[in-house]
Amino acid sequence: MNPFKNLTNGLFKENPIFFQLLGMCPTLAVTTSAKNGLGMGLASTAVLLCSNIVISLIRKLVPSKIRIPIFIVVIATFVTMVGMVMEGYMPTLFKALGLFIPLIVVNCLILARAEAYASKNSVIGSAFDGIGMGLGFTWALTLLGAVRELFGAGSIFGFSIFGAAYKPALIMILPPGAFLALGILLAINNVLKSKSA
Repeated sequence: MNPFKNLTNGLFKENPIFFQLLGMCPTLAVTTSAKNGLGMGLASTAVLLCSNIVISLIRKLVPSKIRIPIFIVVIATFVTMVGMVMEGYMPTLFKALGLFIPLIVVNCLILARAEAYASKNSVIGSAFDGIGMGLGFTWALTLLGAVRELFGAGSIFGFSIFGAAYKPALIMILPPGAFLALGILLAINNVLKSKSA
């Protein structure tokens, strides 16, 4: 398979959020703003890229009976590294994302890509798969965060869009708003997909 095709697959055709519905816990929990969505997406992309490369490198050395625990150890190593970098260089974002940074270890998207792709394909293909899926996850989280922030606070990335007179729909930055916004985006996605088919 052409490794460059993996980039577009993750962004559009096999988007983890809008098509596969993977990683719903961080998707619904941290997307109260576009900045939080972008931060979580990029952190997950870094872990996905690095873990896919290492898992592809060691795939022939790992006994099949213990592959999942080994994959989790590899993923946990990179999550710890990403968490330390974020805490050191982006402490405000690290505090905003809180518990969801360590929970990247058990994000089903990352483990699914390790099991379904990296453990069976070349390093180059696995790297492109990690980048494509990670960027698809990132743009979906950022879009969801932007929609919630726009209607819940009247801004995107902290920049006011509607002005001081706007009365925000606070439900959008609360947990029910995550379900509403995601449902609307999934409906729009399904309509667009059915029209293109």
